Amino acid sequence: MIRFLLRTLIFLASAALGLLAADAVLDDFSITASGFVVTVVVFAVIQSVLAPFIAKMVSRYAPAFLGGIGLLACYVALLVASFVGDSLTIRGVSTWVLATIIVWLVTALATFFLPFVLLRKAANGERVPRGRRPQQTS
Repeated sequence: MIRFLLRTLIFLASAALGLLAADAVLDDFSITASGFVVTVVVFAVIQSVLAPFIAKMVSRYAPAFLGGIGLLACYVALLVASFVGDSLTIRGVSTWVLATIIVWLVTALATFFLPFVLLRKAANGERVPRGRRPQQTS
């Protein structure tokens, strides 16, 4: 259960970082502060649900496109998140393309590096879960 919660936290944090990066870099990409949490949750849920589905469909019908699954899932998640409420606005084809690439890249990097940051904190003695401390030998 703890593992699932940590993975969920890491995925939500990486989605937030990806959306914030796109917002910082692209002029025609904006997220309102009031709807930020909802946008992050919608984006993360849609992407996590769509990625395995798209992977299964692509591997069955078009295996040559397997490398683009993450980008396609990111694009669709951005599209759905932009329809939910009015907190995410993306204008222009080039902004859609760049936003998809930026959010996908930052999310992928954050999903890879955030566990190392959390593990480093745990190794330094900061709030290690009970029963997970290394055994000391005398």
